Amino acid sequence: MKKIIIPMILGFACIAFAFKGGETYKTLEIGLKAPMLDYKMKSTENEYTTLEGLKGENGTIVMFSCNTCPFVIAWEDRYPKLSKIAKEKGMNLILINSNEAKREGDDSMAEMKKHAKEKGYADVAYLVDEKSALANAFGGKSTPHVFLFDKNWELAYEGAIDDNYKNADLVETHYLKNAIMNLAEGKEIDPNNTKALGCSIKRVKI
Repeated sequence: MKKIIIPMILGFACIAFAFKGGETYKTLEIGLKAPMLDYKMKSTENEYTTLEGLKGENGTIVMFSCNTCPFVIAWEDRYPKLSKIAKEKGMNLILINSNEAKREGDDSMAEMKKHAKEKGYADVAYLVDEKSALANAFGGKSTPHVFLFDKNWELAYEGAIDDNYKNADLVETHYLKNAIMNLAEGKEIDPNNTKALGCSIKRVKI
């Protein structure tokens, strides 16, 4: 019983603070263009790059993530599969770590490199967002928080990965996967907006 209760407590704690610190930043609306496309960020491969530099031919997924949030840990085993599906459709998945307030601890570059290696991010760029600048521009609320753009950098889907972070086998609606497939096929994305569930992005208080 204890093994179940502890993760649940962590999860509820994250839910309780899911939007604290991000409520002052308005989330990008469907149809709007991505901001800060030329903003340089350092990757776990020690390279500086931009969203434009990592753009997929048919679309790009920008996902705010981190190293230790229980929701990320529950969902991230699905990242490589989603990246593979995206690449097959000419799209790229980019992971962004905007937890500036934890940069000296759990979300330091050293820990990001370690985490990327452990979780098999070999084909996925994992970038540091200094001072949460990109998260602020996007209105990113949580980890994870998904933004799927079309080839013209117009937002096509925003929100959660799917409807069951606890168990991939029990997912009923694959929000992001369906959005990728529909975008690639020129079909309507429905829903194109869902509630991003996770831990709050840890911004530095001003």
